[in-house]
Amino acid sequence: MPIRTVAPWVRTRLRAASAAATAFALLVAVTAFLAALFPRAVESYESDGVRAAVTDAGPARSVIELSAPAPGLDKTQREREDALRPAPLRRQYEKALHTLPEPVRADVRQSAYGAQTVKSPQGTDRWLPHLSPVDPQFTLAAQSGLDTHARLREGRLPGGKGITSDSRRVEAAVTTDTARVMRLTVGKDVHLSSELGDTVTVRITGILEPLRPKSAYWSYDPVLRTPAKAVAPGPAPQPELWHAGLLLAPDAAPVLPAVDQNPQRYWRVAADPGGLTARDLPSLKSRIASLEKGPLLSELRSFTDRDARVSTDLDKILTEHAGLRDAVAPVVAVAAYGVGGVAAVVLLMTCALSAVRRHDELALLRSRGGSVGGIVRRLLAETSVVAVPAAALGLLSAVLVVPHARMGPSAMAAGAVCVLACAALPVRAAVTHRRPRAHEGRGDLITARPSRRRTVAELVLLVLAVGAVATLRRRGTDASDAAGSQGSGGSVDWLVSAAPVLVGGIAALLLVRLYPLPLRLCARPFARRRGVLGFLATASAGRASGAQVFPLLALLLALTTAAFGGSVLAGVQDARDRTALLAVGADARVTRDGAPLPAALADAVGRASGVREVAAVHIDWNLSLPDGSTVPLIAADPATYARLTAGTGLGPLTAPALKAPRTGTGTRTGTGTGTGTGTSAALPAIASPDLARKLGRKPHTFRTPSGTFTAQVTGTRTTTPALPTQGAFLLVDREALPKARDTVLLVTGDGITRQALVDAGAEGGARRGLEIDVRSAERAALADSPLQSGAEHVYLAAVAAGAGYAALAVLLALLQSAPRRTALLARLRTMGLGARQGRLLLALEALPQALLAAGGGALVGWAAVELLADGLDLRRIALNAHGGLTGLDDITLRADPWSLLLPAAGVVALTAGVAFAQAWWTTRRTPAADLRTGDNR
Repeated sequence: MPIRTVAPWVRTRLRAASAAATAFALLVAVTAFLAALFPRAVESYESDGVRAAVTDAGPARSVIELSAPAPGLDKTQREREDALRPAPLRRQYEKALHTLPEPVRADVRQSAYGAQTVKSPQGTDRWLPHLSPVDPQFTLAAQSGLDTHARLREGRLPGGKGITSDSRRVEAAVTTDTARVMRLTVGKDVHLSSELGDTVTVRITGILEPLRPKSAYWSYDPVLRTPAKAVAPGPAPQPELWHAGLLLAPDAAPVLPAVDQNPQRYWRVAADPGGLTARDLPSLKSRIASLEKGPLLSELRSFTDRDARVSTDLDKILTEHAGLRDAVAPVVAVAAYGVGGVAAVVLLMTCALSAVRRHDELALLRSRGGSVGGIVRRLLAETSVVAVPAAALGLLSAVLVVPHARMGPSAMAAGAVCVLACAALPVRAAVTHRRPRAHEGRGDLITARPSRRRTVAELVLLVLAVGAVATLRRRGTDASDAAGSQGSGGSVDWLVSAAPVLVGGIAALLLVRLYPLPLRLCARPFARRRGVLGFLATASAGRASGAQVFPLLALLLALTTAAFGGSVLAGVQDARDRTALLAVGADARVTRDGAPLPAALADAVGRASGVREVAAVHIDWNLSLPDGSTVPLIAADPATYARLTAGTGLGPLTAPALKAPRTGTGTRTGTGTGTGTGTSAALPAIASPDLARKLGRKPHTFRTPSGTFTAQVTGTRTTTPALPTQGAFLLVDREALPKARDTVLLVTGDGITRQALVDAGAEGGARRGLEIDVRSAERAALADSPLQSGAEHVYLAAVAAGAGYAALAVLLALLQSAPRRTALLARLRTMGLGARQGRLLLALEALPQALLAAGGGALVGWAAVELLADGLDLRRIALNAHGGLTGLDDITLRADPWSLLLPAAGVVALTAGVAFAQAWWTTRRTPAADLRTGDNR
């Protein structure tokens, strides 16, 4: 008779609990995906930040220029001329490109080489435009690639055949902007002064239109493209003059010494930011330093000139970026540790609930001779078969979502999730069943007594939390002075970054210890009442398994992370709103170079789309004070300006506080015209604190081009919408200045666009010269760095993940206890409990833990924000490196009520909803369907 093979353990278990295995695989896959995605997302937005920093800096700073003086008089004339010709310059250019090491990459489409004058000769023709008696200057450049970087509009390209240093006539081309400003046409001759005494004549043979004006070819030395106003050297006052460029043929470079005895050769390499990554930053900075003053510079000098030098601001650009990155990275790490802690607790909670569900099965195996090692191996095989493919799937998904990043950190993160998922259940089973036990008491949460080991572990965690909070408050999230881990994202101190998680963990353990106390206190009054629902609910909640500590811990950590992350996001948004408001003073601001605005402009702007109200303001920047100093004078309509200050919060005031007094006949006084009858009274004036102390409380008479008035300081404000960042100002009623004209329009409304205001300006008689600042545009400019947007997205993902894990913890806890509650409700229904009472009973039983978690989570989130606010710097994550910080010295983390209350309310609502749904489903069935003989539920 053949021997029957026993079915393998793993296959049997997976078939018996396929739904639980599928849910566990899904949890591991999602957790591994988030863990693997985080380092890839951080590296991705940091790489984008490096590329954006180089691109936004502009060619003038990012181009690497190798320059060398033309050969001196120690060389023969032939050697000096040959050194300036295009053939040797091209060979040296190609060698320079090959010498540049990785990760320095050249964009050859924007790179160029050539020669140009250093001292700009002056144009001696009187028909040239003059800004002052000083003649305009010209830079002569013989730059490569002129035919491929410009389109010929008129004439032809210049020639250079046969040109030597003895030549005094040469051809040149100019751009369309240069021709327009300098009044140049094809065929005109420009005479330039020469250091050798003879005038050099430059004939214009063509007018060119640059193909890519913003490229490094044209923008590194923008005077070659567009004339600029320059200041003549010498003592003050220094007159202004025009400075323009003349484009010679590369073969005409030998003529440069005729107008400048010391011209320079140059090789300009435009940096290509497309291939830069965050991990290239350290090596890139060291290579740039070597190019400027190091071995690479010596190598470049070996084939160019011994006096060659390299100039670039690329190292400064990278240093500025590194400063922003190092400020953002520790803040992001706080969110990463938060959501990582929540995910780990939820994963451990899932394994703990599984161990509780299979406790009797494993106890039976242990009592029948099963070894601890054998049980651990079987359980490890079960979890590995599910967790390893799920973790691999999560890692693969993260790679597909963010393909361009290192694999090592992602693989390590996904591997850590896999190890935790595989080992949690076997380790717990080994600890629980290390000794065979025939009978065990109930492990109720209300009767459980913490062990000494648990007490010691909690004390250690408490010491770590106190140390982390103290460290963070003392020196902030900057770990430059601490031992941290250095990665692509800067130096991060794990103890400081984990401070919110440690605070949440300590609070959770404290609440778990205190949890039985409110249950006992609630059970006593319910026991004396005639109704049974309250007593049954508290008693049933107290009989919950001791494993319910994990859902409570997960909920508190998730709520703390959500509250902390939400408060960070709210603080960032508030800082940007405040900065944009201080830059504009309202939703939009319209001015015109300090000149008065047309009288009809205010009405035209008021009719523009999205505009709610327009406050027309007169500003006189030179109000003379009694001591001879000057301050800005602001004159505005009291009612309109009061509404503006109330809406913006910048120096709020009421209309009566600014309104000019009336005389006995109803005419206003204070204008100095003497038209009113009755007693004249001084105008009430609002001043800045320093000016108020200087003027005191007595009236002063002021004379301005708009009128003479007498004013007395009646109030002080530190800021005002008309001049939100101005240190000193005096604000009065506009009716005191009969000749006052509009100089500033402060616009309020929703959805205001710049184009709408431009159209309104054309309608109001100001087609040109308007300066329009829109608050929404100013705010958007403060968040133009990929580092900032990436950090915000990480925090937003942390908040969403924390909320998701909180919901999952609630569902897992309720599903774990669902059979027990179902059996309890079925027994009580056989005793006469109604369906409506059954639903209420299950809801009341589930609410104590949900209310404790919600209240504790909100309280702990608030405490974490208050404890860690002084050590968390939101300035660099809220504002870009060039954002104005005036008036924003108080950018600190503050608790956001919505971030505290919404997640907590969601937990309570979800718990109540699941409990009601289970009760509704249970009461639809007969009690016999939920009761079985021998069922120990």
